[in-house]
Amino acid sequence: MTGARAALDATLAAIRSGPQGRAVAAIFDFGGTVIDTPKPRRWSRRKPADVLLGGIRGHMTDGEYSRFLRELSEALAGRSEQELDEVGRRLFQRTAYGYLYPEAWELIRTHRAAGHTIVLVSSLTRFQVAPAAAQLGIEHVLYTPMAGSGGVLTGHPDGKTLWRNAKAEAVAAFATAQQVDLERSYAYADAIADLPVLSLVGHPVAVNADEELTGIADRQHWTELTFRPRRPPRASDYLRTAAGFAGLLGGALFGVASKAPTQDRQRMADALMANAARNTLRIAGVQVRVTGAENARSPRPAVFLFNHQSQFDIIIVPEVLGGGVTAIGKKELTKNPVFGPLMRFVGVTFIDRANTAQAKAALRPVVETLRGGLSVAVAPEGTRSYTPEVGPFKKGAFHIAMQAGVPVIPVVIRNAGEICWRNAMVARPGTVDVAILDPIDVSAWDPGELDDKVAQVRQLFVDTLLNWPR
Repeated sequence: MTGARAALDATLAAIRSGPQGRAVAAIFDFGGTVIDTPKPRRWSRRKPADVLLGGIRGHMTDGEYSRFLRELSEALAGRSEQELDEVGRRLFQRTAYGYLYPEAWELIRTHRAAGHTIVLVSSLTRFQVAPAAAQLGIEHVLYTPMAGSGGVLTGHPDGKTLWRNAKAEAVAAFATAQQVDLERSYAYADAIADLPVLSLVGHPVAVNADEELTGIADRQHWTELTFRPRRPPRASDYLRTAAGFAGLLGGALFGVASKAPTQDRQRMADALMANAARNTLRIAGVQVRVTGAENARSPRPAVFLFNHQSQFDIIIVPEVLGGGVTAIGKKELTKNPVFGPLMRFVGVTFIDRANTAQAKAALRPVVETLRGGLSVAVAPEGTRSYTPEVGPFKKGAFHIAMQAGVPVIPVVIRNAGEICWRNAMVARPGTVDVAILDPIDVSAWDPGELDDKVAQVRQLFVDTLLNWPR
């Protein structure tokens, strides 16, 4: 275990054993603490997207912040708030989410499990900060407000910018309003400009600190953490991934051909998935560690539920579940030139998420599939998440299991989003952990209590990711 990992684990353990409840706050700076500095793209001071993205950085100095405000004024003046909210959302989904620190998410989820009040505070605008807060499930966000009239911005801040002492004042005012005990609270920040915020709380933590803040943290014996940047793909990753997809197709063809003499479509489908998944993982350099593997084999048939972060889940799930499983997938996958034809061959049911009536109609035959002895794998979130956060669960898979009289079995996947980012087709070598939990009997569930029951199953995923089984 590295020193950085050991320090983080000690901090997580202290949070779990420390004071619980909403009177304790966890206050996170944004740039440099929750998110790394995104790599600059072709720059234009007149384009709002470039200015907003360029302002997300760690270790910002007074001069850099003043320069950012000037560029912000030029780029945002005369723009509508609605337009900029959309710009900020797209920036996060297309670029910024790839720079979130996984360690920050671990801290956030641990504070949430402790019942703490989580706050994201930044000297930046809501257009930069709010999309990340929404994906991380952070309810409270403090930022520099921008002035406007009739929904159109002037380009100037509305009152004080949340910089240095003003940021600390905003945190103190929030704490008073929310009845937060700052002496028992935590704050995380990376730069000397955030010293006033760190000085407010009883548990200040310097994250990837600049030289000045490091010196103060050392003298004050504050906790110091180092987060690693999420590594962008290298040339070797592109080559390895291309070879992996070639191996996928080769393994699929070999699997079908090896069982073709049997004329048994299911045996051919099982061989296709087994050989394709094995080849792809081996060539891409991805190892899969499984806990609770016995639950993948019995009972059968079952509805297997997996949390969805990566396109690589399509490879991981068949590998850990083995044969006798088909899936439910979104209609858009039919357009994928690699996965679409393979998924059709193995009998995947595709649903149109935009049309609820058609989606329900498409799921009816799945009940007969289960009754016929074939298991089904489903991502109850319905779509890949931008963070390791577990999204809301849809109820369709649970209805199917209840009608078919089969159990649901949670399949919790950890680190797949680090191997292959949400919208990426490039995989990095590494290890994915999978925990297959005990079967859940849904035969006696009351449909009127389904919302609560589904929430309890989702919580199993959250708890497992928080405290991974050994």
